[in-house]
Amino acid sequence: MKLINTFESALEASRQLNLIDGTKIDNVLLKVADAAETNADYILTENVKDLTAMGKADPMYDRLLLTRERIADIASDLRNVASLHSPLGEILSSTVRPNGMKIDKVRVPFGVIGVIYEARPNVSFDVFGLCFKTKNTSLLKGGTNARHSNEAIVKIIRDVLLLEGINPDVVTLLPADREATAEMLGAVGYVDLIIPRGSGSLINFVRDNSRVPVIETGAGICHTYFDKSGDMAKGEAIIFNAKTRRVSVCNALDCLIIHSERLADLPLLCERLATKNVMIQADECSYDSLNGRYPSELLQKADAESFGTEFLDYKMAIKTVNSIQETIKHITRYISKHSETIVSEDQAVLDTFASAIDAACVYLNVSTAFTDGAQFGMGAEIGISTQKLHARGPMALAELTSYKYVIHGNGQTRPS
Repeated sequence: MKLINTFESALEASRQLNLIDGTKIDNVLLKVADAAETNADYILTENVKDLTAMGKADPMYDRLLLTRERIADIASDLRNVASLHSPLGEILSSTVRPNGMKIDKVRVPFGVIGVIYEARPNVSFDVFGLCFKTKNTSLLKGGTNARHSNEAIVKIIRDVLLLEGINPDVVTLLPADREATAEMLGAVGYVDLIIPRGSGSLINFVRDNSRVPVIETGAGICHTYFDKSGDMAKGEAIIFNAKTRRVSVCNALDCLIIHSERLADLPLLCERLATKNVMIQADECSYDSLNGRYPSELLQKADAESFGTEFLDYKMAIKTVNSIQETIKHITRYISKHSETIVSEDQAVLDTFASAIDAACVYLNVSTAFTDGAQFGMGAEIGISTQKLHARGPMALAELTSYKYVIHGNGQTRPS
């Protein structure tokens, strides 16, 4: 294993990190935030190298792009994380046994967390901030398309750590090649948890090949159901926001489901999407409703690939249904268990949707764009978990901890 020394160093750094005072942790995070803004020119110069190799037409371009405003937002997120209460040491439960033995269930760091991600260099800052706050060492495995950006970011972080007298191996950027991914997936005894962030194919590969425990995050095939009782103003705003706020993120709308009794309102619901050049792939009924009332160059007939696709682009499918039961059946067939929403004024339908849809985040008359750690009041997030074990939904500080039992006594022994 070529990276064995790297993994050993990360493990040792995690042991050292666990002994650092929480106030020191917060001060370092603030200094990293300052360094990010101070070194914005350097970061942007390296980012341009990555952007040049990726055409603007690529849906991943927006994820890869860094700007001064985005760096300022990243720094703000780091400062916010520093201000948050650390969950470490929290006593989740406490019991006293009949023999006087006291058992505390206490939050602790995982140890070493590996994160595999694609063209999102901001993730390098986010992962470091959340892991460092919870005293976890982070192994970062970015994609080749963000190599220069990630190298610049991690260099800035490690420079701050060195100046503050902290082992810089608490954050390590692994080589961008596939061999590094394979080695980390097999690093049993060194890496405690792996979190993949990216496409469905990346997540599936990590899940299928890792010998280290994995939390699945990222892929989102998101639906919005406009019920026959749906409010037009709410529906139009939610559809437009969920689809166009940022098309390259996992909480963006991919498929609008509309009740057949509201097909006459579909052109108005979709009207503003045309201003963003959203390409609509419509089933037969919705196509007939939009034909002549939505730009013809932006309207296509849906095919088998239209549904169950995470577009990450200015594209959207439309499916017509006759009931909430058909809606549930369609979503269940294509669900990624990320974020789903309904627009309805019928409480019984809302309750049915909330109960039947098996997703990490189920919205009732709210845009799916809110699936985000910061929007949930958690600070920056490390990802959106779409599974059910350990964590579900936005993963922030508490989700980056495990627990152990600490037992207090006074010489108790167990009878033979």
